[in-house]
Amino acid sequence: MKGYVNNVLEAIGNTPIVKLDKSITGVDSEIYVKLEYLNPGGSIKDRIGCYILDKAKENGVLKPGGTIIEGTSGNTGVGLAMWAALNGHQCIFVLADKQSKEKIDNLRSFGAKVLVCPTNVEPEDPRSYYSVSKRLSETIPNSYYVNQYENLWNRETHFHTTGPEIFNQTNGEFDVFMAGVGTGGTISGTAEYLKSVMPNLTVVGIDCEGSIVAHYAKTGEMMEAHSYVLEGLGEDFIPGNYNFDVIDDWVMIGDKESFLMTRKLLTKQAIYAGGSSGGAVVGAIKYAKTLKEPKKILVILPDSGNRYTSKIFNDDWMSDNGYKESTFNIQIKEVLGLLGKSDSEIITIDDGKTIGDAITLMNQKGISQVPVLAGNQIKGVVQEKDLLKPLYEGEYHSSDSISLALSNTFQVIDQEELLSKVTSSLLSKQTVIVLEKEKIKSLLTNIDILQFISHNGDL
Repeated sequence: MKGYVNNVLEAIGNTPIVKLDKSITGVDSEIYVKLEYLNPGGSIKDRIGCYILDKAKENGVLKPGGTIIEGTSGNTGVGLAMWAALNGHQCIFVLADKQSKEKIDNLRSFGAKVLVCPTNVEPEDPRSYYSVSKRLSETIPNSYYVNQYENLWNRETHFHTTGPEIFNQTNGEFDVFMAGVGTGGTISGTAEYLKSVMPNLTVVGIDCEGSIVAHYAKTGEMMEAHSYVLEGLGEDFIPGNYNFDVIDDWVMIGDKESFLMTRKLLTKQAIYAGGSSGGAVVGAIKYAKTLKEPKKILVILPDSGNRYTSKIFNDDWMSDNGYKESTFNIQIKEVLGLLGKSDSEIITIDDGKTIGDAITLMNQKGISQVPVLAGNQIKGVVQEKDLLKPLYEGEYHSSDSISLALSNTFQVIDQEELLSKVTSSLLSKQTVIVLEKEKIKSLLTNIDILQFISHNGDL
């Protein structure tokens, strides 16, 4: 029968290229994305998993029955595990603890042993997933350490597969090739081939804030890496697979913008890709905005979104980590302006006054709460709702000091801050006192937020 392959490894590659709609990109340049998540194992790493192990077997470094060991962010592990399942090998994978639960579960589903190591340690730290995987390979007999970071078969994979495939699909009719950087294999190997047949091609690496790769490529200086949440993108050291000579330019992207674009790709373009893919598209858009004239840009989308259902595609996780796009990401002073409160006089009362004085003031001014000051220092807030019951039951008297009725459940914040910083206080019915240059500017209440949401539409 025609139209079939002998095993799943033969189905790797020939992934489609899709043109993104300009309503998503917002730029004149045409942006095309290569959907590597449509490989059978769900990522571009299927390519190196198969190629490297074929080479290792052919060269005798992976022996019959040998154990395959690798430090991975998850995707390379799947590519290796598929090959191992078809060739009778066991696998041990070492991951950093920032990797999603889905990635860990995927690897264990293949029968692999999975060890999880801390993320925020230096590469040479004995606890890092680089160090642990290397140590395992040195202590477990008949094992093969893949080492995708230093193993040049990684780069060679893309020179022989991804690069020619892209050229054959497009006839070289594009101007810019872009890819996220991690081990360096994808961008270096693919770019080496494409530049051999397209000498005028521009290659741009996409790195993430916190990684050291782009900085090193531009300056030759090592800097300290900082933590970031994106998986499979960026590094805290420089792997041997990099060929910086074939990378012409760099663009930096961040966690939040990458995650929001990842979700937009699914809801607007039905492209179910992972966070590094969202980051790649953000990078392509940023680069396109720097161009003097429109270009055709081709971008690699490395892996599938089904590995991030507990994170990027989980509303609670996005909200809890401050990534979800919200109407609350606006400065408080802008909210006051929209509500017509930016120039309103704020009513306060001195802490030497009585409860009766506060009630009279609130009645005269038609307000339900009033800040209590000692000079310029905020002592608390007196609220109408807190006075009725104790006055009715005789616990308070009108002649009592106002200090008896002070509420300490308030938050003080500068008007330059984002409204999102006080939403939890408002939800718990606390008073929010807004300052301008350390002086009280206004109060924010639940009804203010309801009016703001009504003015701006649903979140």
